[in-house]
Amino acid sequence: MPNSNIEAREKKAGTLPYLAYMYFLQLRPRQWTKNLLVFAALIFSIKKSNMDMLLHSVAGFFLFCFVSSSVYILNDFVDREADRQHPEKRNRPMASGAINPYAALCIGALLLLFSLVSAYTFNPLFSFLLLFYFLLNVAYSFKLKHVVILDILIIASGFVLRAIGGGLMIAVPFTPWFLICTMLLSLFLAISKRRHELYLLESNKGSHRKVLDFYSMELLNQFNSIVITMTLISYALFTFTSNHTVHLMWTLVFVFYGVFRYLYLIHIEGKGGKPEKVLLEDRHILVTVMLYAFSVVLILIYLE
Repeated sequence: MPNSNIEAREKKAGTLPYLAYMYFLQLRPRQWTKNLLVFAALIFSIKKSNMDMLLHSVAGFFLFCFVSSSVYILNDFVDREADRQHPEKRNRPMASGAINPYAALCIGALLLLFSLVSAYTFNPLFSFLLLFYFLLNVAYSFKLKHVVILDILIIASGFVLRAIGGGLMIAVPFTPWFLICTMLLSLFLAISKRRHELYLLESNKGSHRKVLDFYSMELLNQFNSIVITMTLISYALFTFTSNHTVHLMWTLVFVFYGVFRYLYLIHIEGKGGKPEKVLLEDRHILVTVMLYAFSVVLILIYLE
């Protein structure tokens, strides 16, 4: 019986649909939820938005997805031998041998080229922003992820670049307070990611980032305390100084609950290492984000 199961899997591995599925998994589509931040500019400009702006935002979302996927492909290509020794990463398509590493690398290069050229047709600045995002992530993957504190700042900058990119795609300016709020919330997520990795390391669960040797749980908790306080104050100020209606202050309840819920997941349930996973799997966070976006749209349309 076991032999027949192995033979069935091997037979399936050679089929075209299976290969296509594995190449799709190599793009890490679960990570694409991070790129939803591209739509932030559209949401806060909802009253003057149109179908062209929506289509541009959707295009910007997918272009960010393709560029980020090209980074993941490059990372997995370089780390494929090391990943085979990891209890979880060895199941990745490239590390497991399910796909050809060089074919995947070619796909990544084509995705990057397509994204940069397509972005240039929309807005040359957006194309340069995507290129900077790609180069920054490559530098992070090969070197900067081992530099204490700088690694956290680079992770956070990726979210800020997404927000800026969304604004460039629909040609709307950002208020300084919005960018500050985005940066601080991104820092909170990045610090929480490192804290979760340190928690796994202390629990002997296979985390092996060298930079974790320079962090402590107390230090990361202190970082989060500072950043969370600044985030909530900055967003409160944003609701009153963003040139929108002051009724945006009613959305504070969702921001407070979302942050507190995330803290609960970090400190009580030992989660928070993957924001995209938390968004999809924690019902409270998902509903809070949806209610927040819905309330912002309603307030800006009917109360501004």
